[in-house]
Amino acid sequence: MIVALSPIFLLTSIIQILIGVPPFFKQFRPGRNGQLFKMYKFTSFQVEGDINSITKFGKFLRKTSLDELPQLLNVLRGEMSIVGPRPLLKEYLPRYTISQRARHQVKPGITGLAQINGRNALPWKASLQLDVEYVKKISFSLDFKIIIKTIFNLFHSKKIDKSGDIQREEFFGE
Repeated sequence: MIVALSPIFLLTSIIQILIGVPPFFKQFRPGRNGQLFKMYKFTSFQVEGDINSITKFGKFLRKTSLDELPQLLNVLRGEMSIVGPRPLLKEYLPRYTISQRARHQVKPGITGLAQINGRNALPWKASLQLDVEYVKKISFSLDFKIIIKTIFNLFHSKKIDKSGDIQREEFFGE
């Protein structure tokens, strides 16, 4: 997939450089068993990282989910999977309930049950509940259904938060 998508990687990187932002955003996120790894995304904001300084191209990247493509490098490195709970901020680790911590029993994914059922529009409790449900029901057929529905949602803009909010509110636990 990386080879097939390399023209998009190259074009996006060139555009990022031309508008004055580094092509890649790197941040440590918790993976399987809560182990931290460096997750990659395409940068969607100005260098300062202020949410109010998102670039027009960054809005496009997020709306189309193209900002997630560099996570294929994390999949290649064995830190992530195509399907699984999304890797959230490391600051959230102590805020999970005991049952919510089960989301870290598997590798995080580029897409998952929460992404195909509402993404950032879901309340945190529902989103984390879907993550735990995925861990309990993990199977090849479930992964296949999630991938197909993700592709469908990308091309039909369904189940994507259209509220205009670029970033989800912070998770403070229950």
